[in-house]
Amino acid sequence: MVLGPGDSPGFLLWHATLRWQRDIAAALTPLGLTHVQFVLLACAWWLNGQGEHPNQLALARQAGTDVKMTSQVLRALENKGLIEREVDPADTRAKRLRVTDSGTVLAPRAIAAVEQVDARFFQPVAVGEVVALLGRLAHPET
Repeated sequence: MVLGPGDSPGFLLWHATLRWQRDIAAALTPLGLTHVQFVLLACAWWLNGQGEHPNQLALARQAGTDVKMTSQVLRALENKGLIEREVDPADTRAKRLRVTDSGTVLAPRAIAAVEQVDARFFQPVAVGEVVALLGRLAHPET
């Protein structure tokens, strides 16, 4: 049985995701960030706030991003003065990531903008239900 577009969960998810991504991009553009730049900056900011200075691999794992793409995006964030890469004293081949003062100011502003988009976008569904469903979809093995 072939489902019509309005009955296909995957098709509906595709359209919902496109709308959400457009809304996120519109909120982040005035801040000078792409969505993936935001995700990596926010994750690095959060980890730094927990006393951690992740390397590129640890940040990619936290964010769920490809390591090579992460490297390219970190370079852009570094060029914008939002992230610094510091030599890891334990392994001089590795670089630890530190959010700069400018990044520390921008990250919470960007997070607030994204959270406003999320609140509007997911408003038709109770927060607990959204988090439960998305958690199950993101991590079906748990």
